[in-house]
Amino acid sequence: MGIVINQSAKNIFVTYFGFGIGAINALFLYTSFLGKTHYGIVSFLLSAANIMMPLMALGVHSTLIRFYATYTDDKERDKFMSFMLLMPLLLIIPISLITLFGYDVIVKLLIAENPKIEPFVWLIPVVGLFMGYFEIFYAWVKVHMKSVYGNFISEVLVRIITLVLLFMVHWEVIDKNTFIYGLSAAYGVQVLAMMSYAFHLKKPKLHFEIPANAKAIFGYSFYIILSGGVAVLLLDLDKVMIPYYIDVDVVSVYSVGIFIATVIAVPSRAMLQIIYPMTAKLISENKMDELATLYKKSALNLQVFGGLILVCIFLNIKQMYLIIPDNYGGGMVAVFLIGIAKFYDVILGNNNAILLNTKYYSMALLFGVILVLMMIGLNMLLIPLYGITGCALATLISVVFYNSIKLWFIVKKMNLYPFGPSTFKSFGIIITVLAAFYFWDFSFHPFINIILKSGIIALVYVYLNYKFKISTDINYLIDHRILKYKK
Repeated sequence: MGIVINQSAKNIFVTYFGFGIGAINALFLYTSFLGKTHYGIVSFLLSAANIMMPLMALGVHSTLIRFYATYTDDKERDKFMSFMLLMPLLLIIPISLITLFGYDVIVKLLIAENPKIEPFVWLIPVVGLFMGYFEIFYAWVKVHMKSVYGNFISEVLVRIITLVLLFMVHWEVIDKNTFIYGLSAAYGVQVLAMMSYAFHLKKPKLHFEIPANAKAIFGYSFYIILSGGVAVLLLDLDKVMIPYYIDVDVVSVYSVGIFIATVIAVPSRAMLQIIYPMTAKLISENKMDELATLYKKSALNLQVFGGLILVCIFLNIKQMYLIIPDNYGGGMVAVFLIGIAKFYDVILGNNNAILLNTKYYSMALLFGVILVLMMIGLNMLLIPLYGITGCALATLISVVFYNSIKLWFIVKKMNLYPFGPSTFKSFGIIITVLAAFYFWDFSFHPFINIILKSGIIALVYVYLNYKFKISTDINYLIDHRILKYKK
């Protein structure tokens, strides 16, 4: 786990830095400068573009990682990498033609009762294209085990541009509509930055030839489109469905809640950047004992990190909403529901990476179809009844079912299990800290209250995890830092 801990620590720092900027944008600048309507439109457009991303990438971002380690000949590898760059055009060209000639029909289907979205609908496939190729170039970087700078481009660059654009709106340099176009262009800048870094690491040697294992590549990519689409739908389908039943302004309230809850998954996002290609390599080399160790350690370490974020959010949520401008408190229940869903994602470690890199990857299709049908049905049922709380509940139910069935399948077919005695000790610590601090607050300004309470919670939580030796990797890091400081 040495390279994992090293790069994960750097990735966590970069990711949290990006989330810090994102928090300023999502919780304060969007709410103060943009207003609920345009904030809701932005959330809808980005969610819809993200749903299109797996199609635009044609699954290449995962296929590249899956097959890269299988090539030992440099020429064959270069041929494969060239094919990965050109392969998405097989879907991009027809999707572009359909969008061009069927635009009016698509607009009517998408905007439903919210015609204020109409001027911006054409941005969805454009941003989806940017996102798709960004993921391809990011995968190019990951296979070379250089995830940190790529993570900076992924997590920080667009958020900095967004911050600048929001202040330009505030200073009346641009209007709110121009902001939306500028934000879309920021994703173009992001893909160019990632492409430049990817080609700096490894310049492509173009070969206009189809690899010998093209059938396997296409088959895997097809399933990745579906399974990747499922993962994206899990994140963004709710925000796309809300305008069918409620005014688009409410999407902004839901987006604030989602952003807060998503912070729980930051350690997972950071660590999995390096664990995913390692998982693919171990499976391709049939090193199942090492894979089992990686599975357990990734799940446990992520549970400890994710648990700390969960308790800090859950124990400070009321104070958080007191410092957010305007009335966004209607999303508080959604934070708890989505937070639990995110935490369940986190504690399964590299579960998804294992499934997608084995001969059983096609099962992701079956599980994905079931999930999509469940999500659509639950959202149709619960949004009209409970609004955004119903939307969050639909997501929680879907995530629990989807992750549980994947966990059961991996245990059954591969005899790999992510949990152990320390898992339940960690749960005990999380529950203890939640119970001890839930009814206790300082009588200071909410911002000061959050800082002081979070600091005390973090000290207690880290001490308990260290004392009970929940994770040997985390204890080693703490001991190493303490010894280094003493010297």
